[in-house]
Amino acid sequence: MDTTFFDIALEYINIVFLMFTVILFTLFTIMGYLSTRNSIHYRKKNSFGDLSKIMASPLSPSITIIAPAYNEGLTIVENIRSLMSLRYVNYEVMVVNDGSKDDTLQKMIDAYDLEKIDFEIDPNWKNKLIRGVYKSPHRAFAKLTVIDKENGGKSDALNTGMALSTSRYVGCIDVDCLLLPDALLHVVKSFYQRSEKRVIAVGGVIRVANSCVIEGGQLEEIRLPKSWLARFQLLEYTRSFILGRMAWGRIDSLLIISGAFGFFDREIALEVGGYDTGTVGEDMEIVFKMRRYMHDKREPYTIEYIPDPLCWTEVPEDMKILINQRDRWARGNLETLFKHKDMFFNSRYGRLGLLSYPYWFFYEWLAPLMEFFGFFTIILFMYLGILNWDFFIAITVMVYVFSVMFSFYAILWDVYSYNEYKKTKDILILMFCAIIEPIAFHPIVVWSAVRGNYKKLFKIKSGWGSQVRKGFAKAT
Repeated sequence: MDTTFFDIALEYINIVFLMFTVILFTLFTIMGYLSTRNSIHYRKKNSFGDLSKIMASPLSPSITIIAPAYNEGLTIVENIRSLMSLRYVNYEVMVVNDGSKDDTLQKMIDAYDLEKIDFEIDPNWKNKLIRGVYKSPHRAFAKLTVIDKENGGKSDALNTGMALSTSRYVGCIDVDCLLLPDALLHVVKSFYQRSEKRVIAVGGVIRVANSCVIEGGQLEEIRLPKSWLARFQLLEYTRSFILGRMAWGRIDSLLIISGAFGFFDREIALEVGGYDTGTVGEDMEIVFKMRRYMHDKREPYTIEYIPDPLCWTEVPEDMKILINQRDRWARGNLETLFKHKDMFFNSRYGRLGLLSYPYWFFYEWLAPLMEFFGFFTIILFMYLGILNWDFFIAITVMVYVFSVMFSFYAILWDVYSYNEYKKTKDILILMFCAIIEPIAFHPIVVWSAVRGNYKKLFKIKSGWGSQVRKGFAKAT
């Protein structure tokens, strides 16, 4: 009877794993198709028309770029210089110094000759205390505003910027991000290219700037990262942004805009209360809230996604920092999914409830846990001598080959579309990364996700974490 029970149990386990694998294969194949269609559509749509003259007009819509800064003294001056050189007239750069303990504020004061100005603060202010607002008397730096406040975290800093801004749109970015000069032209065009729907947010691709050459706040030369850890993240970002998010954007079901490059309709963002200061996944949670708000109001809306390489950022090259980052992402994912759990398979929210939310639940949250516990299940079955070796080897090889081919497609499609890395050697290195990633890098991501879920589920206190900047390479 025991043998029969084990046989039946193993059959059911095999069926579950096979179905889960087939569903994922099908889903990723569809995502590859949709992202390709969306990329082609975007390129055709933007192959004609020049909005640069219109967007250079003083009558163009106003944008405030909000950049929280915490202990960014190493790169803050260069980062601001980059933000101040964008090709757009009606915009403001608002740097929120979130209680930095290093010389971030002093470096900004010295570099841009900032002076503290009188600024009236709402007596009912709910955010952390604002210690001062700084502006420069020089016309060249008129677009720059620096807010110095007590430390309250990234969400609190972004909310402060939103509340003090008077612009129609706000861009929430990481201060270490490098925006290309035409970035705001693409963003504003995305807000205005729809007539039948209100565009409430615009997101875009995040590129890896490690080892790239930056001079005067400008991207002078694109180089493949020297660090293998950064190379794996480059591959991961390429897959996620070029294929994954482009696919969700195609069917208007995008549920996350990267905190490194996200632009919002300020009115809607304030209506939903801005960023949630109680989560570490604030970039995902605000998109959930804004989408739900528009659904509940039954107003036609959409979120646009820009595949052009407009934003470049530094990724962790230290293993500990990387694990802490992915740990935080996992906690933020779980917090957001739990907070909006009533959307799960809820037809009231259309594709969001029936497709997007289930995808995030089963793939982004459940899949790493299944991988982790599945590993120990395999070891247990091997110990008990009941492992079906033929099935195990077949499904392992199938999953490995599919993941490598999907990564190859992402790399080659990126080369065809934008060709940022022009050396054949660089492409071959990325392909080699794709071959060894399932063994060398993916287990780190899975472990980080498990650790993050463990901390959240067992209420182990853990903060936002920190990123140690190395700074960009300079031209010689």
